[in-house]
Amino acid sequence: MLAPLLILIAATVSLADRGPILYRQKRIGLGGRRFTIIKFRTMREDAERDLGAIWSVPDDPRCTRIGHYLRRFGLDELPQLWNILRGEMSLIGPRPERPEFTREFRREHSQYDLRHTVRPGLSGYAQAYGWRGQTSLEERLLHDLYYVKNWSLGLDVYIFFLTLVRGWSERTRNGV
Repeated sequence: MLAPLLILIAATVSLADRGPILYRQKRIGLGGRRFTIIKFRTMREDAERDLGAIWSVPDDPRCTRIGHYLRRFGLDELPQLWNILRGEMSLIGPRPERPEFTREFRREHSQYDLRHTVRPGLSGYAQAYGWRGQTSLEERLLHDLYYVKNWSLGLDVYIFFLTLVRGWSERTRNGV
């Protein structure tokens, strides 16, 4: 059902910037195991060459022209449906983090690894409430741990619809 959209995005990424269409990155998943997450590439190929692993920021200068729009609409995340089909991710769960950041977060927060007792998700409780990217790690972790301790199918459905509603209203509010 999403194939036409995925093909259109892939063609747009390819035409707008001659680099690879997809971006692969190591993440930490269920049980602390590493897996490779797949996204549409939104940044220059050499985006981390000089600075290494850093958080992206709003209007990140490392983004390609089309990358800004893909990120704004969350379309860069669609290839992660493949990660879901492979069983590495779920539709709902704590967002998987990069190993570089996971090591740091484990040192700072003793309960951080509890979020790895469930499969990571395309969206999560923290993201549905706006705790993503360069926001408070403590708030993200509190929301992730709430999800882990209170998981139910009903909570997943709630987060799914909250993600849709808040995502749509945020884009509308930003003039999109």
